[in-house]
Amino acid sequence: MKQHGTDTVREQAAAWFARVQDAPRDAGLQKQLRAWLASDERHREEYQHLCRVWQAADFIPRQRLEALCQPDPVQQLPRRRFVRHALAASVAVLALGLGWGGWHHQQLNHQGSLQTAFNERRQVELPDGSLLDLNGSTQLQVDFSAGQRHIRLSAGEVMFNVAHDSARPFVVDTAQGSVTVTGTRFDVRQDPASTRVAVEQGSVRVQGKGDALAQLTAGQGSHIDAHGGVAAPYAVNTAAVTAWRQGKLVFDNATLAEVVAEASRYRSQPLRVAPGKVAQMRLSSTFSTDDTDALLRALPSILPVAIKAHEDGSREIIAK
Repeated sequence: MKQHGTDTVREQAAAWFARVQDAPRDAGLQKQLRAWLASDERHREEYQHLCRVWQAADFIPRQRLEALCQPDPVQQLPRRRFVRHALAASVAVLALGLGWGGWHHQQLNHQGSLQTAFNERRQVELPDGSLLDLNGSTQLQVDFSAGQRHIRLSAGEVMFNVAHDSARPFVVDTAQGSVTVTGTRFDVRQDPASTRVAVEQGSVRVQGKGDALAQLTAGQGSHIDAHGGVAAPYAVNTAAVTAWRQGKLVFDNATLAEVVAEASRYRSQPLRVAPGKVAQMRLSSTFSTDDTDALLRALPSILPVAIKAHEDGSREIIAK
């Protein structure tokens, strides 16, 4: 039976939206929805409008959404005006009017992608309250559902501060393996041939290929190699590992080969070190990720090395 009235159609669209969001993989429900949408152009218009409002809610700060869900004078408006106001303000208010946990659903179901440019650092809050600090040249996909919080890290480095939820594990997948937690602080770095993990707080499970795994606690790290092998837990200086969040490179008795590998992540021009004894010289110091040339200027006064400039713009650390 066809219903008349804009507000009636709008309420029906909201009810359909709530049902579909609660059971997104229900084929029968999807078929019924398509039939309802096809029965009247107004159905399609109102439903599409609601979808756009829902998507826009991703860009509304969490505090604002929660405030919209609180009782306020707008609820005293006549029903027709209230429904229009709710749709214009956010899906959260409409959900409250329907008795449906829209804000809760947004926390459970969320998909999106994040990326940073070269040498860019950015912090992002996910709908569940987890905080992600992204290093430069990072790419990841977010896929939250009712049963799991899933991240696919394809490049770069992220410091995860995961909101605790024992019912929904937080899984970070990389090319070499995965890291699973329910709530903790840890750093994951995806290099071309390995994944490095360092735990600042709590515990994580690092899984490689087959049965290869390691359980890490605070102050421990591990890595997964190109073949999916997982290193046994070892002590790490998490403050040094995550110093990039403050724009710093911290080296504690690192070889020049390690220094060059780390500094190169923040340089547009290649940096190399001569093989042999020079590459094995050790350095303890702190430099800025935004000025790696300062590192090159300082090295000859710290170690018996020189910096050689090549015509292609690259630099090479050689013996003095």
